[in-house]
Amino acid sequence: MSLLFSPLTIRSVELRNRLWVSPMCQYSAVDGVVQDWHHTHLAQFASGGAGLIVAEATAVVPEGRISPRDAGIWSDEQRDAWAPIVRSVHDRGARIGVQLAHAGRKASTWWPWAAGQGSVPAADGGWTTTAPSAIAFEGYAEPEALDAAGIARVVDGFAAATRRAIDAGFDVLEIHGAHGYLLHQFLSPLSNHREDSYGGSLENRARLLLEVVDAVRATAGDDVPVFVRISATDHAAGGFTPEEAATVGAWAVDHGADLIDVSSGGLVAHQRIDVHPGYQVPLAAAVRQGGRIPSAAVGLLTDSAQVEAVLAAGDADAIFAGREWLRDPHFGLRAAHELGDEVAWPEQYLRARWR
Repeated sequence: MSLLFSPLTIRSVELRNRLWVSPMCQYSAVDGVVQDWHHTHLAQFASGGAGLIVAEATAVVPEGRISPRDAGIWSDEQRDAWAPIVRSVHDRGARIGVQLAHAGRKASTWWPWAAGQGSVPAADGGWTTTAPSAIAFEGYAEPEALDAAGIARVVDGFAAATRRAIDAGFDVLEIHGAHGYLLHQFLSPLSNHREDSYGGSLENRARLLLEVVDAVRATAGDDVPVFVRISATDHAAGGFTPEEAATVGAWAVDHGADLIDVSSGGLVAHQRIDVHPGYQVPLAAAVRQGGRIPSAAVGLLTDSAQVEAVLAAGDADAIFAGREWLRDPHFGLRAAHELGDEVAWPEQYLRARWR
């Protein structure tokens, strides 16, 4: 059996393989409540052979949504809408997680295909955003700097969302600390100019992320895997670095995280990224520290031989993919066939297994 299709057990959860679906925003929720679109979108990946599917960035408080059409999990109605999706994924043999998120200064924006750009005005359903410092993302409205009470509300929001996610049946929880959203904003000196215990040194800039990890782990208990997604570099001078990411990843594991999902960028509009197949794999390898910190790689990983090689080289413990699953929702079945692995197919699809 290939490494890609070997099972992986994290705490009490066994994952049937190491080819996973990254969280991908659908901008199709109504008042934070997921719809039929989300059900079809996520369940198809389970039929297609994914080992783990992580649902999109899901706001822990209303003001944490990226756009007014983002999913949420701050209410019981939202929790109950997620539950049948979770059951459908389980019925197809896969596991499902949810990415718990707060967008910070990148909240209250138009969804990608909307007529508007930048921040959504209050008259159109937008709201005042919050951040570590009153520094706007380029082209967006200026946020308000969080005070002590606001920071406590963020931590409480992650804890309450954790409880609802577990009640909805999710197997895995991922804390979103990447792509320029709130926890990443605290980590980077480009967006965090605070002079209190949440700013300045790396230890201080990582404080909120670690408080969230503590709150999620305490609420989740000992059986539920907790992942943390980070951007291991800002791709901009003076920003968060891979060396800092490796340190923060180790701290997060010490605080109860089980795996670091390593991405990059998203903090500033002036980032410069050399995008090519597997371009973020070295970042996952750096955070993994030779196997000391479990990690997952992501970023233009589209080919079965390519992703098997990443695992064989010891650069990551698992593979997240996004766009390739959108292009081919049966990427898992295809990759298994290409690697010569015997995996379970849906009985309804067996006629296509070998031809």
